[in-house]
Amino acid sequence: MYIPWLSPYAFKIGSFGIHWYGIFMVLAILGGGWYLMERGGQLGEDPDRLSTITLWTIFWGVVGARVVFVLANYPEWIWTDPIQALKIWDGGLAIDGAVGFGILALWYQLRKKPVMFNHLIDWTVPGIGLGIFMVRIGNIFNHEVLGRMTQLGFGRWPEQLIGSTWGVFLIIRYFWLERHRTPPPGYQFWSAMFYYSILRGFVGETTRANPIYLVHYINPHWGIGFITLMQWFTPPILIFTWIMMRRTWRKSAKENLPDTATAL
Repeated sequence: MYIPWLSPYAFKIGSFGIHWYGIFMVLAILGGGWYLMERGGQLGEDPDRLSTITLWTIFWGVVGARVVFVLANYPEWIWTDPIQALKIWDGGLAIDGAVGFGILALWYQLRKKPVMFNHLIDWTVPGIGLGIFMVRIGNIFNHEVLGRMTQLGFGRWPEQLIGSTWGVFLIIRYFWLERHRTPPPGYQFWSAMFYYSILRGFVGETTRANPIYLVHYINPHWGIGFITLMQWFTPPILIFTWIMMRRTWRKSAKENLPDTATAL
């Protein structure tokens, strides 16, 4: 969506302004962090230790989101305008970088506690979904992440709303599985990333006005195009997350097998 009269600022005091994007991002971080802390308390971990783990995970998630966005879109900022590369409040975060850096930070802190790690990554899913939803709404105010123009009578694809829908899907799916299934620790996270990659890579990226790499196809009538940089990375991401999904199920099945020696 492109709504030119929307201001990116919630309010301004002189030259200092607070962006809607930044407000939405902070709300998503607070919501996801609160849920992770609430559920993490069930594991019996020291609350102070859990707070530290959560804060470092969030910190590296934000760093990763900005790093991947800059490298993928404006790598020249690093040497021409490094200050701009740091302005996350102006928009420009890549969810892939946030998840990748955040999960690596979480794993590093819990590398000696794999069971706790698997539970905690599952409990990051609502926060990830909330972040996707709210940041995409913030993109509307920043006039960014635009869809391709079409000849279907409605102008551009509403890419920000399409993207925010994926966040809602992740949240609904997570709580449905929590209520109606008993997935093994780790499955919620890896399966969420698997399905999100499908939705973003094969639907969202097709209608998003992103540059095309190597293979060029654009249909101006439907307003679709491929292959974008994210679409090139989608197949390996799907393979990796599918392997991790299968691994969690197989490990759970082995742990739940009856002890044949005892039975005999």
